[in-house]
Amino acid sequence: MKKIRRSSNPLSVKVTDAKEPAKSSIAVAIEHRPKGPNSLPKIVASGRGNLADKIMDIAFAEGVRVREDADLAEMLAAADIDTEIPVEAFIAVAEILRYVYAADGTQMAEVDSS
Repeated sequence: MKKIRRSSNPLSVKVTDAKEPAKSSIAVAIEHRPKGPNSLPKIVASGRGNLADKIMDIAFAEGVRVREDADLAEMLAAADIDTEIPVEAFIAVAEILRYVYAADGTQMAEVDSS
């Protein structure tokens, strides 16, 4: 069983597969707390079935933005809790975070490429 931790970070994103029946639903929570140009989003919760439902209940209760993406949910669910997102998920997660930051009116600092 994977653990669930509440996050006070309003920028956490839940990814779920709503197309599947409840028994095989997946929910993954990611969190991004930038500490510099090399800080990446981390997976903070992951579960299937009833555990996925609990993750979603917490997300909705806490006002966390939710995105449905079955392929991304599967990819992120394969990673361990408290690890950075897999390289293959960078573009999809970056798009989600860009949307979340824009919706919250948060301005992110530009990363210096030098």
